[in-house]
Amino acid sequence: MDETTRTAVSVAEVPAEAPRLRYDDGREAVQEELSSTRRTARIVGMLVLGGYLTYGVGSAIATGIAAAPDYLSSVSTSTLFTASAVWMLLNSALVIGIGALMLPILRPHNKNIALGYFATRVFEGIILAVGVISLLSLVIVSRSYTEAGAADASYFGTLGALAINGNFMAYNVAMVGLSLGSLFFCYLLFRSNLVPRFLAVWGLVGYAIFGTGCVLEILGFAGTGLVASIPGGLFEIFFGIWLIAKGFNPSAITIGGANTL
Repeated sequence: MDETTRTAVSVAEVPAEAPRLRYDDGREAVQEELSSTRRTARIVGMLVLGGYLTYGVGSAIATGIAAAPDYLSSVSTSTLFTASAVWMLLNSALVIGIGALMLPILRPHNKNIALGYFATRVFEGIILAVGVISLLSLVIVSRSYTEAGAADASYFGTLGALAINGNFMAYNVAMVGLSLGSLFFCYLLFRSNLVPRFLAVWGLVGYAIFGTGCVLEILGFAGTGLVASIPGGLFEIFFGIWLIAKGFNPSAITIGGANTL
């Protein structure tokens, strides 16, 4: 065997060097995860604030029109009423989106609470949508009233009242469900340190008050739900702004990612 052949054989016998895992690769993966979570936090914050805009403004306009003395004759021709109700429906998609986006953030810390919070957001969205559909039925009632004339005013007035009360009741039931799920949500925020603990405690107190007020509203204590919504409502506004500006605590995200089930 000549020298050239021996060299070729020797080179062929040398095993290929295995690829090395670089430290930089791990750091890049962590940075990518934190960056993705930061984007999610911003989106959740915008959805929280967007829910206030869509449902709050839509409800104020639609219920204001429905509260007018002549609503039975005006609702069917009011484009603003229909547009406002559709605006309220958009909120259902937003709140379900919040639950879906929070699911992977919360699951590493507590899978059951993460799933429970998502379920309550879905419940909230569906029940609110049912209430808005009830409110939209006023368009049909109003059209029928206009066609029938004033002879059956009491009948159509009863139907209109049922539609309005249906939306009112659906809203309060949805808020009770939201408050219950959000108590566990804020508890997990407190334990995981995803946000400052003062914010999690604020949410716990706010949702407890809000849920109690909505239950009392359902039982006939008028106005309690509106008053009780103030601390919880302020929390959600501040929480949404916090997520947009600050996001979740990076160290909590990193620890949670290490414990993903």
